[in-house]
Amino acid sequence: ADIVAAAKTSADAILLPKVESADTVRQVANIMAAEGAHEDMRIWCMMETPLAMLNAKEIAGAHPKLGGFVMGTSDLAKDLNCAHTPDRLPMITSLGLCILAARAFGLAILDGVHLDLSDDDGFAASCQQGRDMGFDGKTLIHPKTIGAANTAFAPSEADVAWARKIIAAFEQAASEGKGVVVVDGKLIENLHVVSARKLVTMADLIGEMDGA
Repeated sequence: ADIVAAAKTSADAILLPKVESADTVRQVANIMAAEGAHEDMRIWCMMETPLAMLNAKEIAGAHPKLGGFVMGTSDLAKDLNCAHTPDRLPMITSLGLCILAARAFGLAILDGVHLDLSDDDGFAASCQQGRDMGFDGKTLIHPKTIGAANTAFAPSEADVAWARKIIAAFEQAASEGKGVVVVDGKLIENLHVVSARKLVTMADLIGEMDGA
């Protein structure tokens, strides 16, 4: 009933809890289609059980309507019977499996929450770890953490400036028939430019949202 109701709204996405199989995603996609969900509405999956970790690849490729994963690290730690340590080492394999699956199928993926609202340094460290691992962002439980999360996951001015610099240098080199270029002593190949363009696009989108 909830999915039927949500499918009739203008919501951007429907977030499904406790997803453990590709069939769940396909069933929800079929309901959305039957209820006339708007074309851009996406499905997001909470990945928070051991079975979900083992089936991450199949879930990620389940349906074109799938937009991303959201890690449910608290429930995952409970089900794994592991400690939820600051470095999250007991869950690193699980987090990595979901990142691999998301990237393989072109999905976004958000890191799980940080529960200690009094631990600003720990939250910042958790955000930085998430970005270093490859997460696109972090789920939050309090407005006070928005700024720190944005700082961690949004491109810095220095990042954007460097990205624009290597894009321009590579394009100039390409016009001269060269496949690589050295910028400030660093070898730049196409793979670096692809990442740089993605970063600039993200920065531009953030700028548009801030100016809206």
